[in-house]
Amino acid sequence: MLLKGENIICIANTSWFGNYAKSTVQIMERLAKNNRVLFVEYPYTIKDVFATWRHKQSAPVKRMLGFDKRLQIIESPVGSSAYNLVIPPGIPVFFLKNEFLFRLLFPINVFIYWLTVRWAIRKLNFSNPIVVTAYNPIYGLYLLRKFNEKKHVYYCYDGVESVFFGQRIFDIERRFCQQVDAIITTSDFLNSKKKLLNSHCNVVKNGVDFPLFQRFAKHNVFQRTCKKVGFIGSLDPRFDIDTMEYVVAKMPDFDFHFTGDMRNVALKSRLAKFVNVQFFDPIKPNDVPPLLATYDVGIIPYIVNEVNKNIYPLKINEYLSVGVPVVMTAFAILPEFDTMVSIATNKDEFVAQLRAETKYDNTVKIKQRIEFAASNSWDARTEQFGDLLN
Repeated sequence: MLLKGENIICIANTSWFGNYAKSTVQIMERLAKNNRVLFVEYPYTIKDVFATWRHKQSAPVKRMLGFDKRLQIIESPVGSSAYNLVIPPGIPVFFLKNEFLFRLLFPINVFIYWLTVRWAIRKLNFSNPIVVTAYNPIYGLYLLRKFNEKKHVYYCYDGVESVFFGQRIFDIERRFCQQVDAIITTSDFLNSKKKLLNSHCNVVKNGVDFPLFQRFAKHNVFQRTCKKVGFIGSLDPRFDIDTMEYVVAKMPDFDFHFTGDMRNVALKSRLAKFVNVQFFDPIKPNDVPPLLATYDVGIIPYIVNEVNKNIYPLKINEYLSVGVPVVMTAFAILPEFDTMVSIATNKDEFVAQLRAETKYDNTVKIKQRIEFAASNSWDARTEQFGDLLN
């Protein structure tokens, strides 16, 4: 049954805006077609204000400081509108190793957050909302049952790490999982772990904006001597640099294009020395499909470790939706893709599979990939998500 007529508050750990597609935004903008959605932006701190003033970051400072409207209506590309709320800047506390100081200061941030959301709730007359905490368990735990919600759901799309929040995040997330009404994860592996903490745990896997991507789908194999291998997304520490350095060196007859936000300096320093490697700045989400369609093969070369086992990569369906073959490392267990993508267990396999995917690609395979991706649309995923909220 389609979810309708509900008030939904999203405690997000990301921004609605940016240069890449986000599962939380994709789902919320579709839920907003038949429900009222209040999307609360990532909770920025004073540090973000100064970083933006120094042109090292891009945070909504005017809205944070009240010089522009904190509560705004956002029109989405899927024909819906949602309320977007920016919280006043908090105190940077996650770096603190002293737990006494953290417990003293963090509640101040929570109070500012609660007060601002309560103001928006009253202004919008959001009674008995459904609260979805999207990968933000640290605020979620402190705000649990604070908005007179009828249901509080944890949307968990990745495993938590101590890099930003410190070791405290593991205990906080564990307690949050035990206390929420339900958990929705994006992968079977994540689901198996969270089910140990909460029996009301289900999976809604990532999708693709299929109508958008399908418009740019390729229909024939490119007839060119130098094949193009591409990656679009965050160039971050998840990247398996060792594998990519080996692959690039072994394949001088292939071009490798990396497009996205550079968050891994070592990746660029080690690969930029190769003449067949190019790096490009991030592009807007609507510009992603036509660029993907220019690739001969797409790659997802993440490190194989415990954290990355949690990932169901957004880009896998994006590659397939434009007909591009995919080669990836064996970082996650994704059985539904076993017959659709190539999964390399070592560096030499990665090289061999890149050559095989480009050599044996054909129009039949292109059509099969597109048809497969069609069943994984965000519209279908949002309907599943809404059913679980209902």
